[in-house]
Amino acid sequence: MESAPLQFLERMLTTPSPSGYEAPVQSVVREYAGKFADNVDTDFHGNVIASVHSSGNVRVMMAGHCDQIGLLVTQIDEMGFIRCQTIGGWDPVQLVGQKMTIWTDEGEVPAVISRKPIHLLTDAERKAAILLKDLWLDIGARDQAQAKSLVKVGDPVTLQLGMQKMQNDLVFGPKMDDTTGLWVVVEAARRYGQFQDKNCAAFAVSTVQEEIGLRGAKTSAYGIDPHIGIAVDVTHATDCPTIDRGERGEVYLGRGPVIYRGPNMNPKVVSRLIEVAEEHNIPYQIAALGKAAPNDSNAIQTTRGGVAAGLVAIPNRYMHSAVETISLEDIDHAATLLAEFLHSIQDDDDFRPGM
Repeated sequence: MESAPLQFLERMLTTPSPSGYEAPVQSVVREYAGKFADNVDTDFHGNVIASVHSSGNVRVMMAGHCDQIGLLVTQIDEMGFIRCQTIGGWDPVQLVGQKMTIWTDEGEVPAVISRKPIHLLTDAERKAAILLKDLWLDIGARDQAQAKSLVKVGDPVTLQLGMQKMQNDLVFGPKMDDTTGLWVVVEAARRYGQFQDKNCAAFAVSTVQEEIGLRGAKTSAYGIDPHIGIAVDVTHATDCPTIDRGERGEVYLGRGPVIYRGPNMNPKVVSRLIEVAEEHNIPYQIAALGKAAPNDSNAIQTTRGGVAAGLVAIPNRYMHSAVETISLEDIDHAATLLAEFLHSIQDDDDFRPGM
């Protein structure tokens, strides 16, 4: 991977973007995309849309959501401890003992999140499921007055952000979901722009609020009115203990992006993605989903009069945790796949099923 795209990935992974509070990372996206895109727009919802060859007759939208799960400050008690509610789907056990950051208007405030020590738990408490109401944030404040001088109700909270390298080109950290998918669609647009002969109009969209209901994909797809729409998100890797591959399928880190088949995916889009991967020797995996996808491809498919939708996914271990793990090779191959897919589109291509 080239150094500039890798630095772009790292900047996004260290920039906060809880759903509804995506502005900081969208600034990073605008800055990077502005170096190659014909135009970079931000709509009233907060979606950032970078276009390449926008005069093309066939409009192709690629969506990667920029928002991450997080917490939201709801109360500061008399001792200066902070209670929160969730933004998006959390398993509370993932939060116990974590280093956190509260993102205020004046800057970041470090915090830890914990619960009653195990030594002090009753037998019943030890056996009970961990609940968010039993956890609190500690910023080291002397009292409520000091805590309120630093933090306000409604401030967003994230896990301590960052990326660490592992063996075999793997990396881990919070918010791989869906920074990796966002990186893919932006990088695919950049690579598509390097072709001399471009035909379709490509729109790389950094969508907001996916984690709370696919909201940004709905509004941005309505505005773009694409003929073809491909979402890039993470999917559960099954190459680790306790995951049932018979139920979840075989998805491995380092074996390429995952092309999904099923009712949420247009069969002609799926076929073209596979053809492009094989023609250009891009490694890929196949997975199946028999229902509406829980990601942006769902919203894109049913926009206006319908869109020829596709889903390309990045294998991810330990989703919605502090140690989400992905392969840099997988995202690099995914960006190449989508760039070549865009390059393959011709004006007379008909992606209506059965036609």
